[in-house]
Amino acid sequence: MRRTCQALAALTLAMGGIVAASPARAGTESACPVPAEADVQRSAKNRVDRPPRGAKAVRGLRVGRIPEGFSWGRVNVYKHDGLGEYGYVWSDDRDDTDRAHRLLWVRVACWPEAARPAQLSGVPFVEGTFSDDMRQIRIGGRTVLTKEGDGALGHGRYAGWVERKGVVITVMASEPLVAELAGIIKGITLR
Repeated sequence: MRRTCQALAALTLAMGGIVAASPARAGTESACPVPAEADVQRSAKNRVDRPPRGAKAVRGLRVGRIPEGFSWGRVNVYKHDGLGEYGYVWSDDRDDTDRAHRLLWVRVACWPEAARPAQLSGVPFVEGTFSDDMRQIRIGGRTVLTKEGDGALGHGRYAGWVERKGVVITVMASEPLVAELAGIIKGITLR
């Protein structure tokens, strides 16, 4: 996970495209959560929260089920290719190659073209892309695409769905948390 956080921080700085903190368009279906200015600055400076934040770590999103055992967290904010990404990583202090490593990454992506699950393979994510090896399942009334974690994501399971037009939510859970992934997804609400 340290490599993932470092990669996200380097990506943020290299792209020079931190998402500007501006209010979401209230009352519209396509409104997408945006980070607070403080979160934009924390992301740019690669700051870590010890202890990690709780259920409202991502402004505009509530993560109702966060498993135990995390020792730190970090906000990630960046913008590129017409896509704004805003998320939070919860992690423990184990090395990310350790199969017991606990990691949960929840991200909101604002991509105006997103309207249905099949489009997730076209979202220009830098990390956590969806490809042909994904599976479609129903969780909590949502059509969710899942796949095995790989590359920079590490071990575990990666999931994503279109919450509403223009708003994609993704979740990455390391191997020890895969059994809890359905509950984590069910507990996520967009405000």
